[in-house]
Amino acid sequence: MNILVCISNVPDTTSKINFVENDSKFDTNGVQFIINPNDEFGLTKAVWLKESNNATVTVLTVGEQSVEATLRKCLAIGADKAIRIDCPANDAYSVAKEIETHCEQVKYDLIICGRESIDYNGGIVPGLIAGFLDYNFVTNCVNLEIEGSKATFSREMSGGTEISECQLPLVIGSQKGLVEESDLIIPNMRGIMMARQKPLDIVPSQGVNAKTRDIKFNKPQAKSEVKLIKADELDKLIDLLENEAKVI
Repeated sequence: MNILVCISNVPDTTSKINFVENDSKFDTNGVQFIINPNDEFGLTKAVWLKESNNATVTVLTVGEQSVEATLRKCLAIGADKAIRIDCPANDAYSVAKEIETHCEQVKYDLIICGRESIDYNGGIVPGLIAGFLDYNFVTNCVNLEIEGSKATFSREMSGGTEISECQLPLVIGSQKGLVEESDLIIPNMRGIMMARQKPLDIVPSQGVNAKTRDIKFNKPQAKSEVKLIKADELDKLIDLLENEAKVI
């Protein structure tokens, strides 16, 4: 089995976020980048499938040279090889088209993407890839079993879980539940040393034009100071809720 795991290089949620160029561009200075968590759940599942299905696991990202540290971590976790498509990840459409071009040249039985990235939360790329390639698709995937050419999977839905099956090839949008946080693989020294010997290929971009562009980002307004009301000042509390907070 040939498995592709698509990786997003995203800011750590503990990083301080700022914007430059009149608030139209994210400021990467001083920001620590990590594997998108939903992608990491998918990568861990891929490594498990590698062991149980004699699979080859490739990780791929669309990005510039700075993302290679993240790809090396994926190799240390257990991927067999890595690919970087050499262009900025401008929007979901251009990213999906770049990935489609690669997947037309290298056939994959299973493509795993995070259901969404934690930076833009678009949740668009997995579905676009499936549509472009005419592959079966499921998102919010919380369980996946492969037997031969048949996949049985569960997806989280409102009020419960839906269990379905289909034939490969398949694109899934992974999330927590596909594996748990306690299952995530922390690279050990042996894995880190082996990652240095695994291939990381640079693929030229197809020059796909983005369909959208960011005009301006707005940071959340700073929270106002908390007003403390004494227990015996009920009338004052009601007045503030009605006339200042306007919640009643």
